[in-house]
Order: sequence, then C-alpha cells, then structure tokens
Amino acid sequence: MDEELKCPVCGSLFKDPVLLPCSHNVCLACARNITVQTPEGETPVQSRASGSSDYDYLDMDKMSLYSETDSGYGSYTPCQLKSPNGVRVFPPALHQHRHCSLTCPLCHRSVSLDERGLRGFPRNRLLEAIVARYQQNRAAAAAAASSSSSAAVKCQLCDRNPVDAAVMCEQCDVYYCTACQQRCHPSRGPLAKHRLVPPPLSQAAARAASGGAGGGGGQQPPATARKPATCADHEAENFSMYCISCKAPVCMKCLEDGKHAKHDVKPLAVMWKQHKCQLSQALNGVSDKAKDAKEFLVQLRNMLQQIQENGVEFEACLVAQCDSLIEALTRQKAKLLTKVTKEKEYKLKVVRDQITHCTMKLRQTTGMMEYCLEVIKENDPSGFLQISDALIKRVTSSQDQWVKGALEPKVGPEFDLTLNTDSLLQTILQLDFTQSKDVQETPLLKQMQAAGGEAEVEAERESPGVELGPSVPAAPFLQLEKCCTRNNSATLAWRVTAPTSSPIEGYILELDDGNGGQYREVYVGKETVCTVDGLHFNSSYNARVKAYNSHGVGPYSKTIVLQTSDGRCVLAWFTFDPSSAHRDIVLSNENQTVSCNSYDDRVVLGTAAFSKGVHYWEVCVDRYDNHPDPAFGVARINTMKDMMLGKDDKAWAMYVDNNRSWFMHNNSHTNRAEGGISKGSTVGVLLDLNKHTLTFYINKEQHGPTAFENLDGVYMPAVSLNRNVQVTLLTGLAVPKTVKQ
Repeated sequence: MDEELKCPVCGSLFKDPVLLPCSHNVCLACARNITVQTPEGETPVQSRASGSSDYDYLDMDKMSLYSETDSGYGSYTPCQLKSPNGVRVFPPALHQHRHCSLTCPLCHRSVSLDERGLRGFPRNRLLEAIVARYQQNRAAAAAAASSSSSAAVKCQLCDRNPVDAAVMCEQCDVYYCTACQQRCHPSRGPLAKHRLVPPPLSQAAARAASGGAGGGGGQQPPATARKPATCADHEAENFSMYCISCKAPVCMKCLEDGKHAKHDVKPLAVMWKQHKCQLSQALNGVSDKAKDAKEFLVQLRNMLQQIQENGVEFEACLVAQCDSLIEALTRQKAKLLTKVTKEKEYKLKVVRDQITHCTMKLRQTTGMMEYCLEVIKENDPSGFLQISDALIKRVTSSQDQWVKGALEPKVGPEFDLTLNTDSLLQTILQLDFTQSKDVQETPLLKQMQAAGGEAEVEAERESPGVELGPSVPAAPFLQLEKCCTRNNSATLAWRVTAPTSSPIEGYILELDDGNGGQYREVYVGKETVCTVDGLHFNSSYNARVKAYNSHGVGPYSKTIVLQTSDGRCVLAWFTFDPSSAHRDIVLSNENQTVSCNSYDDRVVLGTAAFSKGVHYWEVCVDRYDNHPDPAFGVARINTMKDMMLGKDDKAWAMYVDNNRSWFMHNNSHTNRAEGGISKGSTVGVLLDLNKHTLTFYINKEQHGPTAFENLDGVYMPAVSLNRNVQVTLLTGLAVPKTVKQ
C-alpha cells in the first residue's frame, strides 16, 4: 500500500493532500510547485477547480490541448527542476488568480484554476486520515521490533552497537544516525531532494510528553475523530447532500443558491452507503482476481521446479540414449574388427602355406638341377646312358609340377570388404528432436484448405506436378542410389533440388497399398531418410515425397517403385520387438534373447510381419528349469500379452514341456504329441502363407502333423514364457525341404 500513500511529485507520504478533478491526489505544497502560468493572450478553456463544477472527461480532453506535455507551455519558465520521482517542478507562480493551469503528474490532463486558485481543490481528508493511521501503525511495528529497553528507533546502518536514529528518509525508508546520515546519505547530489524527517517514535514520544504536561493526564481523542468536512464555498456549512450530476458533496446553502437546481441530489448518508456497497462489490471481484493471481503464481513457481526436474530427467535420458548408441556402435565396431581380423588371418595363413610349399618344391628342383649338371660333366658315356632315362623322366616330371597357376598367389593383398557408412553418418548428423505428427500436420492442412478447399487438395494429390505458389518448396529428388529394400522393409532417401526463400519445415512421404491403390502418409517430419517396416512380401509399392513450408505444400517428387523380397525364397532377419512386449519381458543380446521376470506366462512378438511367402525361424532354449511349458508360434499384433500364447483367438501356438506338446488356438488344445524340450533344444516354426499352414519342429525334426491350416492375413512371430525359461531367436534360416501332412 506504500505506493498508494505517496505523492507522485515528491515521492513522500501525502501531506495535506488535495483531490484533482481527474481523481488523482497531490500534496498541497506540490500542487503549488507544478502550477504553471500560461502566456499572455492565450487563455485555456476554463473549468472550475472545485468539485461542484460541470467537469467531465470530455472537457479534460479538450483542456489537455493546453497542457505542458501537449503544447510545451511551461518550457519558458526559468529554473526548471525535477522531483525525486522525475516529475517536473516549477517555482510558485506570482499571479495564480489569473491565467494559471495545473497538469496532473499521472494522467497529464490539465485543469485551469479559477479565482480561488488551489483553494478550489477539495482537501482529501479521507486520504489524510489513512496516511496518519499508516504512520502510527508503522511506528508501532517499529517499536515492537526495537529493543524493549529503548524507546527510540535505532540506526539501521551502524555495524556494531547501533545508536538512536536521528532522521528517517521517506524515499529510502531507512533510519540513520547523525554519523551514518552524513556518511551514507549526504544532503547533496541526487540525494539532496530526498526528504529527511524525525523518526516516528520520536514524534510520538514528543506528542505524549506535550499531552501529559498540558492535559493533566487526560486521555487523547481517538485518531478517527475528525472535524466534519465543510463546503468550500460556504465554510460554515457542513456537507449534507450529494449531487449525482456533479459527483460532489454539497451543502444546503449550495442548493439554496440554485447551483444544482436541475441536478439529481440525494442525501449524503444514502449515497455514502450506496458507494460503500458498490466499492465492496467491486473489491470482491478484484479479490477473486487477486486470489486467482496468487494461485497462478503458485502454479508458475511449481512449474519452475517441474521444468528444472524435467530438464534434468530429459538430459539424463538424452545422455542414456546417446550412450546406448555409442555402446551399440562400439559393439558393432568390435564385430567388424573381428571379421577383418579373421579375413587377415586367413589370407596370411594361405600365403604362408603357399610360401612353404613353393620353398620346398624350389629346393627339390634346385637340388635336382645341380645333380643333373654334375652328371652332364661326367665323361663316361656308358655310365651316363645308364641313368639318363631316369633323369630325363625326373626333370620332365618336375617341370610338369610348375603348371600354370602354381606361381600365382592364391589370395590378393586387398580386402574384399566394403563398409558403407554414408547413410548412417547422414542419419546421425540429422539426429534431432521432432514434433508429433499432429502438430506438424495442422499448418499444412490449413495452407492446403486456404488454396481452394477439399477438391483442390484431392486434385493436388492426384497431380504431383502442380505447384501451389511461387514460395512453396520445389519437388524433392529421390536418391535412387540410397533407396533400397530388405525383406519387407523399404528405405528411402531424398534431397532438396533448389533452395527457397522460406525454409522447409518438413516432408511428407506417401506409399500406396502395394496393389496400386490409394496413397497414404507413412512419414511426416524433417528427416530426409526414412525406413518403412511391416510391408507385404513380394509386393510392388509406389512411393513419392513432397515438402512444405509456411507458404504451403510443394509438388510431389517423381514416383519410384519399390519391390519387396520374394517371400518364397527370402531369408527373413528380425529380432524380438521391445515396444510391443509385456513389461515383465526382459530382452538382451540386441533383442535376440528373451527372458521373463514373472512366474506367469508373458508374450513377446517379433519385429517382422508376414502376409506372403514361406518363412522359417528357430528358437534355442538357453535355460529350462522346473519343467515349464513355453509356447511358440505366430500371432496378430493385438494379441493378449499377459497370458500363454494361443489362449485367445489372435494367436496360433504349440506349447511344450519336457515330455509332450499340444497345439493351441483360442484356448482349444489339440494333437497331443510325445517328446519335449530341454536345455539346448531348438524349436522351429514354419509359416507357409502360400499354402496357409503352420508347422512346428523340435531339434530339426517335424513335431506332429501340420498344426494349423487356412491361415490368412498378417502374422508376427511370437513366444510366451515365464521366469523359468530363457530362449534365443535364430533367423535367416533355410526352409525345411519336406513337410509331413
């Protein structure tokens, strides 16, 4: 409340406040300082300064034409100063009874003074009483905070043993002793305009002393007992009525003089109660808003803490994700180095063996040549002929050993291993935070609808070459050398052909259904590389991409055709899917090994989805305790994950223990077969979607007849197990040649 009780001119608590027609208050002395004299020959529009004048805000707007801020009046007045609050202060005018005006320091509206001058402004006794009560309360609070043994306020700047304060600065709201005031608050420079007053306790003590001496110990009247306000025009008359038209209290003499003859006048007490009621109701509304503001501040402060905690948590998650990428890259690096080492060791061994073999043959050949030369040197014909046939055969035989290719290296020095990291490096460099699809689609949809409605949107989809405007992005270029398919997944890469004035906000990749049907969006985002999983085997997909920015959507790229692998001969490589697994499932070994934390059966699916072709995979039993009965088979993506595989109508499975097995679908058990599994056993699953059958194998041998027939749709590999079992997935295996019906 301090700011409400301080004068906007001097910055101190109000002293003898007067009420301006604009409802703002200033001290009487400050009102004298800001009164200006208008130039000769120019008289502002006059308005009585008293509350009984026909003053309204329309008149105030007219009078503002002559204010200091609008017209520059007052700039000629010498010795212009400024108060501590930055309001311009002028010396008192010599002739205030004529051609004088006053500008409100808050709203900058001007009012001309009549012949009464500043006496025409009503004195705000209510504000004066509130200031007096505020000073008394502040003095009482200071007394309670001070030492009980000292009745005076202490200096607030003394380091040790503070002494009694001599003055208080109303602007700084600090108590000073004489020494600290001279050192820290000198009466010069920018502090010269601050108002120094005696401490309130000293004033109270002085009043108590004077009252005790002159009043004979009589009790002081209460602070609220004030003399009734009198009329400014008739000082002997008290206010008894209220003029609603003038919005001012009046006396009976004013009514008798006829000043308010045609005005709506009501008793002062009635209007007092009515306005108090209106103020109370208005305060209730403000109180509700203040309560909401406090709750909002609490919410904001809580949000600060939440942002801090979420930021730390998000940073930790980001570090963990990056560390996992680095760890995976390190593991892959070790695997690749192992392959390179094996290749190097193989080449070295081949070359060393070839060196050893060639050295031995060369030694034998050299020895034979030296021996033959010695034989030729002999001069005994009969002896020579006796051994010459055998030597000739040996030399011929030795020559035949050096056939073509014997003197050529079996391996080359180059390593026939190629590691292409371009796409991976590009993906890493484009690693960034992405918004959700809905957020990014909203501006795109608005731009498309603004271009001409739903019909034009459909026309744009059917016409890839149509541009929507000069500032939209150009058609992206699909990089065929980086586009590829693997099994039932397709990877597409594209780039921007020409820069635009407005930056590209994202791309939209569309594929058809593999049968030449309608296109559907499969990716919306800022990346320029995208891998689409879960496609049909042995199908041809048409793909296209377009870019968008703040101006709209650009044209489509050229359409390319992607052929997925032929399901009849494909060797599918996949792992277990952590995103769809039950929360009790534990994956390791790059999601190829699965175990469980629960004694109940839990389901995990594979990452591949099959709808065509013939597919075979195996599951190796790494751990098998207490004879549980895990289940192996296929399932829809929405199968139940918290029960044994095959309990619902969305899974087809074989569950097996250490002695026997059963086939199960929709909780129906059929075809019991002898023979079970143990640690080290392998369970094979053969899904033939050409014949629409499912067959099982144990240790490479078919187990039982064909388990299920008439399978049609999309199926995913599936396993259910509990904590007594751990299995590892083996994929990319050849299909068994024979199947017993």
